[in-house]
Amino acid sequence: MSGGPGIRVPAPSPAALRRRRRARRAQALRLGLTYAVLAVVAAAAVFPILQIVNISLRPADQFAATSLRLVPTNATLQAYRTILFEKDFPRWLLNSLIVSLATTIIGVALASTAGYAFSRLRFPLRRAGMMLFLVSQMFPATLLLLPLFIMMRRLALLDSFAGVIIAYVVTALPFCVWTMKGYYDTIPRDLEEAARVDGTSDLGSFWRVTLPLASPALAITGLFSFMTGWSEFMVARVVISSKQLFTLPLGLENLTSTFATEWANYAAGSFLVCLPVVVLFVILSRFLVGGLTLGGVKG
Repeated sequence: MSGGPGIRVPAPSPAALRRRRRARRAQALRLGLTYAVLAVVAAAAVFPILQIVNISLRPADQFAATSLRLVPTNATLQAYRTILFEKDFPRWLLNSLIVSLATTIIGVALASTAGYAFSRLRFPLRRAGMMLFLVSQMFPATLLLLPLFIMMRRLALLDSFAGVIIAYVVTALPFCVWTMKGYYDTIPRDLEEAARVDGTSDLGSFWRVTLPLASPALAITGLFSFMTGWSEFMVARVVISSKQLFTLPLGLENLTSTFATEWANYAAGSFLVCLPVVVLFVILSRFLVGGLTLGGVKG
């Protein structure tokens, strides 16, 4: 074998060729096992969703079926028509949008500023404050229901959007602050100092330089805050009692009763509730992947 003018590269030995073939087979085997495991995990994740779709297409009084077909033989869209036009689903949807959007806006605003303070400023009890945020996540939500109810009653916030929004913001804030603080730590301070040298104020450097670079963390914070307000049930059950204020989880729970459950309507409503979250996640995940490639310091 020739490696150039006047240079001869010896051909690989049979033993080296066998080692290469074994390495390629081992790599192909590892790749195949990886794909097999991912396929099993994906099937386990998708199967419940397919079951919900299947139940939503059945007659209202039919829950169990012996067929494994995705679309049942007697499929009907009556459950979707019932949930959209005969139930209070539009009202529940509007209430959930109000609560979730307010939780997202307030949560992102507080987390972005608090995370920046914990990342950039040095003040007494700074580490204790971060540890307090972390410890607060160790308690289950059910443990906080009784003190939450007493607090909301004393503040006259029971049975109101304001009460449930405050509860959701407080619930999501520790995780969001930790997320923002960790991402701010990865942004070089040189960028802010350069902006201040150019005459920008501290607030201007945060708003024009640091916050745009933290867009991936903002996307995660916004998504987590929105999902907290969109899908939470226990806190809403404690705070809200009026049917005109029911959010989607409370409204769907209202479809069940002691003697009968509208399984098809329940499944149709559950599927419709999942769609906005899936769309939002897809949009923000694409934004997150694109945002990770932005920013940096030029040498």
